[in-house]
Amino acid sequence: MKSLLAWIDQRTGYRAVARAALYENVPGGARWRYVWGSTLTFTFFIQVVTGLFLWLAYSPSSQTAWESVYFIQYQMTGGWLLRGLHHYTAQAMNVLLVLHLVQITIDGAYKAPRELNFWFGQALLMLVLALSLTGYLLPWDQKGFWATKVATNIMGITPLIGPQLQKIVLGGAEYGHHTLTRFFALHAGVLPVTVVLLIVAHVYLFRRHGLTAKVPRRGPDCAFWPDQVLRDVVACLAVLAAVFFLILRPRLTGGELGVELGAPADPSEPYAAARPEWYFLFLYQFLKWFPGGTEVLGAIVIPGLVMALIAAMPLIGRWKLGHRFNLSFLGVLFAGIGTLTILAIAGDRHQPDYQVAVVSARRQAARSRLLADVMGIPPAGAVTLLRNDPLTEGPRLFARHCAACHRYDGADGLGQPCREKQCASDLKGFASRAWLAGLLDPATVASPKYFGATALREGEMVDYARTTVAAFTPGQRTQLQQVIATISAEAKLNSQRDLDTHDAALIEEGRQMLADKMLRCTECHQFRKPDQSAMAPDLTGYGSREWLISFISNPEHGRFYGKGNDHMPRFGEDKVLSAQAIALIADWLRGDCEPEMPQATLQAKK
Repeated sequence: MKSLLAWIDQRTGYRAVARAALYENVPGGARWRYVWGSTLTFTFFIQVVTGLFLWLAYSPSSQTAWESVYFIQYQMTGGWLLRGLHHYTAQAMNVLLVLHLVQITIDGAYKAPRELNFWFGQALLMLVLALSLTGYLLPWDQKGFWATKVATNIMGITPLIGPQLQKIVLGGAEYGHHTLTRFFALHAGVLPVTVVLLIVAHVYLFRRHGLTAKVPRRGPDCAFWPDQVLRDVVACLAVLAAVFFLILRPRLTGGELGVELGAPADPSEPYAAARPEWYFLFLYQFLKWFPGGTEVLGAIVIPGLVMALIAAMPLIGRWKLGHRFNLSFLGVLFAGIGTLTILAIAGDRHQPDYQVAVVSARRQAARSRLLADVMGIPPAGAVTLLRNDPLTEGPRLFARHCAACHRYDGADGLGQPCREKQCASDLKGFASRAWLAGLLDPATVASPKYFGATALREGEMVDYARTTVAAFTPGQRTQLQQVIATISAEAKLNSQRDLDTHDAALIEEGRQMLADKMLRCTECHQFRKPDQSAMAPDLTGYGSREWLISFISNPEHGRFYGKGNDHMPRFGEDKVLSAQAIALIADWLRGDCEPEMPQATLQAKK
């Protein structure tokens, strides 16, 4: 073994390099304040290693990026840990760079002849922030997509070159496939290579000029090995322990291990929960003070002046009071950044719309994962998971096209209050036994939930409930409940499947009672057989998927209201909505939202 090492040393000289590195002089002895450079090198090493392994499973395209991150996070062995290490060491690197900058400023390590090395360090800070920004987009989820869009829009207001620079970064006029591939090229290629080159130059200059000790020195000089190495190793392990805590922390609150993956990016759906990462929140808050055309001051001019002043610190430090000025400036700067960050977090906590958006975003993220788990990701891409999901797209379509007249539990389907005045029924629980019981209740039939806000509030149905039903005997009321169960059973609602099975005999009796002269249902409605004299909606299949889709498509059809339709649009007949959109609304109203596993997937699992 000794001969092999001697052979390698003779040809490489590695022993001299190792000796120079390990036995470098540490002025004043080993100190904890000197660990920041080693922890930064350690975190960057983890970034490179984990990034390479992530690259093996990542597919950088707008149609496959989310899918590949989903695979890494939920299917690849240890993928959640790998992604968590990469994500949180990136955040740790930002913090460590700031601490390193503070330590250098306090020790005066930016003074001649170390100015160039200080500027290299400042450039490294900007590059690491750029790595964080470009990496945020790569999962191609909603939060990364919209947060990055905000950041690149800020880039676009840069004087003179803004629009051209934004177009180059985006790969065109709009966000899409080329935006993702360019960000990936920057994140995995250009920026890391530049960081490595700067680190090499930074370390070279550091070795050339030696370590700058804080004056006065605490003790005698010593070698880098073993005392300072021990402190560096302990500090690196502490950073790693903090990263592991952040990865495992969600489990303490019942969440998922690692880093959350949001819903697939969908440019057609605005994302009200978009916020930059916590280390950019101060800038987000700062920009609120510069509305309209003054945004360039807060986004470009003032930050640029601050960075220029930091770059000038080595020159300012030459003056008699320059070092104190630099320390004061840095203290005020970080106090301001901390205050702005706290204000941004506190403001979001007291903003109801944002909190609702966050809850909605988490719900959509969980729904996307469920759909991907059960159904798999379709060839059209992950974005179609939610677009074809009744639970997600149904309420959106309802809010957009139906809530101008109807309500869903008093709101627009998305839980938000409606601006327009209600002029149609509330459809939550439509065709269920409870909903039909309220429809035939003399006390509620004319309420806003049913006919109270419509032109039919004085119609025959309201009159029937208020006169005929109100006069029913207890026995007739029992018969009415059987009829209600029968009509509701026509819908074949999943929520009532067990109940309908249990009451099969009662429902069959109810079918005979529908023609009862006392109940008078078939005087206006037809049921199970054609009736040309019927002038109200057909009760055959009432509330079923086919019935509801047909009704939404054309309520003026003779099967429904005919010429008595109360201004409800013919959504299908007039091409207002596609057949798929109508089906999504119908499925959501019926509660048919649970995904079914495709037969091919079932066979594969067997």
